[in-house]
Amino acid sequence: MSHSSSGPDPSISSPPWPVQRRFPVPYHDIDVLNHLNHAAYFHYMETLRCDYYLPLLPSHDPRDLDIIILDASCRYLAPVPYGEILLGEVAPARPLGRTSFTLLYRFTDAHRRLTARGKTVAVCYDYSKSTKREIPPNRRRIMERQAVDPTAEGW
Repeated sequence: MSHSSSGPDPSISSPPWPVQRRFPVPYHDIDVLNHLNHAAYFHYMETLRCDYYLPLLPSHDPRDLDIIILDASCRYLAPVPYGEILLGEVAPARPLGRTSFTLLYRFTDAHRRLTARGKTVAVCYDYSKSTKREIPPNRRRIMERQAVDPTAEGW
């Protein structure tokens, strides 16, 4: 699915991704233009990332996360008003690297209109040694099974 900022609003017709969460848009996330401030999407992506990745770990404690974020980006596609409930989704992207992986995010409104796309690159990291490490085989298998094609999602 491709999208140019001057074209019509895209909508989602593909199957749901592995992890979904609803995000009510609170007043404190509304900016001077009376719509969702762009920075709020990064908090939503952080929550979705934990929702996706923590169940892959032996412990579901966020203090045990073994990734570090190398890059984060977001494409804003449509304004979102106060009170809207967004559906956020996350899935790994193909291909996975040896030590890193990309997570893709998409956000839709009640009409399934795509309001934003996000992407983070995470590196598996050994904090005790201050070095990157390979993606553990059991996690790699799960992520490869759930991975989506980034070009089909507008990346």
